[in-house]
Order: sequence, then structure tokens, then C-alpha cells
Amino acid sequence: MKKYSLGALVAAGLLAGGLSAGSASAADLGGNCCADLEERIAELEATTARKGNRKVSLTISGWVAQQVVGWDDGYESNVYVGDIGATLSSHFKFTGQATISPGWYAGYVLHVEARNANSLGLNQTWDGSGSLGLLQSFWFIKSDNLGKVSVGLQSQASDNTAILVDGSGSLVPANWVAFDYNSFYFRTTNGNLTSGSEAHWGGIGGCVGGGAIGDCNGGTQNVVRYDSPTFGGFSVSASWGEDDMWDVAARYAGEHAGFKFAAAAAYNELSDESFTGMIDGDTFQYFQVGAYLEHVPTGLFVYGAYGNAQYDQASGDSDTYYVKAGLRERWTPLGHTVLYGEYEKNESTGAAFVQSIEPGGFVVQPTSSDFNLWGVGVVQEIDAAAMSLWVSYRHLEYSDNNFLGIQYEDFQYIKAGALINF
Repeated sequence: MKKYSLGALVAAGLLAGGLSAGSASAADLGGNCCADLEERIAELEATTARKGNRKVSLTISGWVAQQVVGWDDGYESNVYVGDIGATLSSHFKFTGQATISPGWYAGYVLHVEARNANSLGLNQTWDGSGSLGLLQSFWFIKSDNLGKVSVGLQSQASDNTAILVDGSGSLVPANWVAFDYNSFYFRTTNGNLTSGSEAHWGGIGGCVGGGAIGDCNGGTQNVVRYDSPTFGGFSVSASWGEDDMWDVAARYAGEHAGFKFAAAAAYNELSDESFTGMIDGDTFQYFQVGAYLEHVPTGLFVYGAYGNAQYDQASGDSDTYYVKAGLRERWTPLGHTVLYGEYEKNESTGAAFVQSIEPGGFVVQPTSSDFNLWGVGVVQEIDAAAMSLWVSYRHLEYSDNNFLGIQYEDFQYIKAGALINF
């Protein structure tokens, strides 16, 4: 990531065009043809940049990530090519900062995703399309001693809290959110596809506000957010958003006696009825915690996360457990190789309207569901290209324990992909 002056880039382009416009100019490399180059660039900057732009830095960063996924739902199989899911998709980000006075700064973030076959929307009947999406747009004021206040479209304090402590290098291809299989429908054992808003793998657990199974309320929102400075490895955050959302989070990271350790926890409440699954006057509550431990000399690591989702008025709640363990070792000059195995479980209870087998129409029947996922994978980091490549396999099982005796096929997939930073 490098900082650029936009005016300098424009000036350099204009100069390059001018030098190549005629053969006489291009051939005349002697004399004083380039003696005033810096002065000419400065003049062009002054005409293309408004006063004050030189005071604010501009950092352009992002990544491009694509993968190939081969899936099998028990009756149908196919291979899709696309990205790795909204909020992880290929993107570019503009970040700027200026110094107000020693220890005080102002800045901004503009974050745009370039989604190609968003994996969160792929299913048996749709293989995706491309689009641009605004993910973040906010300004901030920061103090070295007092922390940072941000206003605008951004991640709330509890967004990805449990996920981001994962320092294994396998966070992108393996985490507890249903990025790869969210919209795939359940396949019953008689070969039929289920239908309806909750009849897909990502509907397990009843998340609202973004997120699927894990990291509920995981989409960016219009919020006011505060982040404290870090003291002894500890920091806290809080945010509030319109109609209405509030949350708090705490984080710690440190290294002691050859061990890296990171942990984070967050609590979130959301009462915006515009989200699917919300009813008037209800409040969705989500608690999550995650921790990561690595023995640096050997590269052995373990990561775990827990999330609890529930409503004030609607019955039922959901518990999600996730654990990943493996080895992070540098076996080649390319970079670290990460080997891992993972397991995820969700248990949900509640009540739903279903058709009774007795006369009388629809009745309320108690429901519960069990979801299990296990997988293995390998990630190869290529340090010279700021790149990671991965291959992984996952197997999913689901039962809703319904009184009608409907059972579902397992779902499995293998994927291979890469992410390159810039």
C-alpha cells in the first residue's frame, strides 16, 4: 500500500503523454529538457488539486479474491466460479488522514466491493452475476490518548468480533459464517428442494442484520462508533445506529512466553423491524466471543468461537459453536503453510406454524434443529506477492426434528481459490 498525491498522478500522466506526442520531443534527451520537471509537476498539481488536498494523505488498498467451488447436495452437483462473499469480496478502499495538531487526526474511509457471483447468493438454481456495492463510507476524528470517533456507513463495534481474533492465516477460507453455502436450498431425501425464506442452509440460527449462522448482525450499518486506544493489549468499542441498534465490544491481544493469544467478546441489540425475521416491537440480541492461541515455536494453534442469538418476544434461541485447530509452519521460502481442521455446530429451539396431521388446520408445534459441519484445508501464503492460496473440503448435516418425519440430504463441497492484496 502506497500513498499517492492524486495531482502528481495526473501530472505524471499528462507529462508522459506530452513527451510521447512528437518524435522530436521524444528524441531530444539532451540540453535542459528535464531540468524543470519538478517545477512543472508542482504547477500541474496546483491546477488540478484544490487548496488543502496536500494536507490529507490518500492510501489505496484492497484485494482481489476468486475461487472455484464444486458442490454436491445429494441429488445434484455442479461447479461454480465466483468470489468469496459480500464483506470479503474483491474490493478497493480509499483511506485518508490529516494531522490537525500533534496527537490529533481527521480522516475518512471509502470502501467499495466489486462482487463477482457473490457466494452468499449462489444456490442450485442461480450461479451468480457481478455488481458494485458500497460497503463503508465514513469520516473519523482520532486522538492518540482519547481514541477515535467515526460517523457513517461502517462496521459496528460487534461486527466480526469473534472472527477477527483468528491469526492462523486461514480466516478467509474457514470461518463460522455460511459464506459458501448460505443460499443453497435443503434437499429432502426424496429429491425435492425446499422453498421459503428460511428453507436454506444460511437460515439456520435465525440471524438478522446480516450474518449467517455465525456473526449475526454482521452487515455494515449507518452508525456512530467509538474505539478506545489500546492499553496493555486491551481496547473497547461501542456503537449506536438508527432505528435502533447498539453494541459494545472488548478485545485483547498479546504475546507471552512463546504464545500468541487474542480474545474478543461483544454484545449487540437490534430492534429494526425492516430486517427479515423481526416483528414489531421485538428486539434481537446477540452475544459472541472468540479466542485464538498459538505456540509460536511449533506453529500449533487453536481457535474457538461461541455465539448466542435470541429474541425478546419470539420464542426460541440459537447457540453456535466453532473450533479450528492446526499447524502454521514455514516449510518453504514462499511463506507459511497452514494446515487445519474445523468443526461447527448450531442448536436452535423455537416454535413455528406447521400443518397439523389432525383436523383443525394450522397449529403451533415446538421445533428444534441441529446443524453440524466439519472440514479440512490447507493454505499457502506467498509473501513476495502478498497472496494466499487455499484448498478445502466441507461436509454439512442438518435435521429440523420435524414431527412430519422429513429428512434432508447432506451437503458437501470442495473449493480452491486465492486472494492477492494490493
